[in-house]
Amino acid sequence: MGLFPAQAATPLASEAFVPFTPPSAASVGGESLSGLGGAETFDPVGRALLLAGEMPLVWRGTYQPFDNSQVVSAELRLASVKPMGQMIDLRGQLTVGGVTTPVQGNLNAESDQLDLLMLCQCEVAGLEMGGVFTGLQGLQLSGWQAPRLTNPGGRLDLRPLSSASRVATPVSTTNTSSGSAVRGLW
Repeated sequence: MGLFPAQAATPLASEAFVPFTPPSAASVGGESLSGLGGAETFDPVGRALLLAGEMPLVWRGTYQPFDNSQVVSAELRLASVKPMGQMIDLRGQLTVGGVTTPVQGNLNAESDQLDLLMLCQCEVAGLEMGGVFTGLQGLQLSGWQAPRLTNPGGRLDLRPLSSASRVATPVSTTNTSSGSAVRGLW
């Protein structure tokens, strides 16, 4: 026997039940749900190609750790911007507080989500290997998620150096070069 036996035996009032009625054709713009009107028209693969061709290669801004108010300068120089489906593979160098380290990342063309990894075994302004920059606004604003709980992380705020976009180059879907091996991000 529970604490509230009278409530468990009390039936719901009949007016609390609302039957489901499917939307009518008039409520969805005059087209049926099985027609082409409800299909998503956004093309993330096409947007990835467009972004890779127009993305500025130099970004500047600041990095501020969350544990103190020390703001240091930051610069991201992208050496390679390649679309891979709806993802954009980013490779380059990140300079934080005068120390430069190689970076590799992925930018999702559909959601503008960024994952950017440092590829060195060095501490740069409190950043350390194993952590990741993640952002929901592309390269503009991202947060540092440290690999240890004792490091509170920080904020990387970058802006493109110039508003001019670069010229897009044709992209091949096959890898014919003998460049460096692809390193997995997850």
